Amino acid sequence: MDIVEFSPEPEQYAWTFGGVAPIRRVKPGTMLRLWTEDAFCGRLRSTADLASASLTMPFVNPQTGPFYVEGAEPGDTLVLHFVDLTPARSWGASATIPFFGGLTSTDRTATLQEPLPERTWIYEVDSAKQTVGFRAQGSDLEVALPIEPMLGTVGLAPAAGEVRSSLVPDTFGGNMDTPEMKAGATCYLRVNVEGALFSVGDGHYRQGEGESCGTAVEGAMNVVLVVDLLKTPGPAWPRIENDDYLAVVGSSRPLEDAWRAGQVDMVGWLGDLYGLDKLDAYQLLSQISEVPLANVVDANYSVVTKVPKRLLPTAEVYSGIHAHLRSSTT
Repeated sequence: MDIVEFSPEPEQYAWTFGGVAPIRRVKPGTMLRLWTEDAFCGRLRSTADLASASLTMPFVNPQTGPFYVEGAEPGDTLVLHFVDLTPARSWGASATIPFFGGLTSTDRTATLQEPLPERTWIYEVDSAKQTVGFRAQGSDLEVALPIEPMLGTVGLAPAAGEVRSSLVPDTFGGNMDTPEMKAGATCYLRVNVEGALFSVGDGHYRQGEGESCGTAVEGAMNVVLVVDLLKTPGPAWPRIENDDYLAVVGSSRPLEDAWRAGQVDMVGWLGDLYGLDKLDAYQLLSQISEVPLANVVDANYSVVTKVPKRLLPTAEVYSGIHAHLRSSTT
């Protein structure tokens, strides 16, 4: 297996999906060892660092990439298997940001309320215990929380020459902010342009479902992944497979349309895997689906529809590539 190592310099960050020249060319079957900067560009380092004074819009949520995958053509299925995600710093940061978050006025949910007060939290990483430390600022409460690394942003160039901010999730992936995007997971994306042009970033040391205040425990990440390619029709929405679940991430506004997008794609996936007609797949999904929220704060909301493999007959998903990549990298 070929191995490519890449750590971008700040001038090499990608801020969009689409509209960026590839930083490297890779072959299917290549393992990539990457470094990604956090969503704050490493600028929130203490509780005194506030987002409004430290960040420069729109230069937030930097991505590592894009990578040109040789042989990838529009309509193909890009396969990204995440082997390992490891915090690359001894601390992570979270913050409340004016007019951003799930429980505040925003530019899209406009009210006469003033913005919530700004505050920054620094989470110290305990590598030995594999925890990050929450410290309340209005009291003496401290809580050690398990590290559960994930990537908030995984995506590729959109179709039709579109250029989309790295803050946006959609059919091309992007800023989905789902904790399902973790080590051991395989993500399937539909290729829209020659070479696919995929990027990853927005490492989270942990995040609650929904990402309520708009920021997770944001941190730089060491990422090990394997990229592969299938010459089969790519999915309408990003799909994720791990050892226990099949999942689809739908992104839209309002929230119910994000839910519908994932549900419809899962109906089709179950139909393809088990030879079910639409109504039978719809009925089965109605009895077995789990629906965690990914984010309710971004330009589009993201909702995961997932089904447990233990409730279904064994099926060969995408020619068994998840199991193959899992076994070949552990």
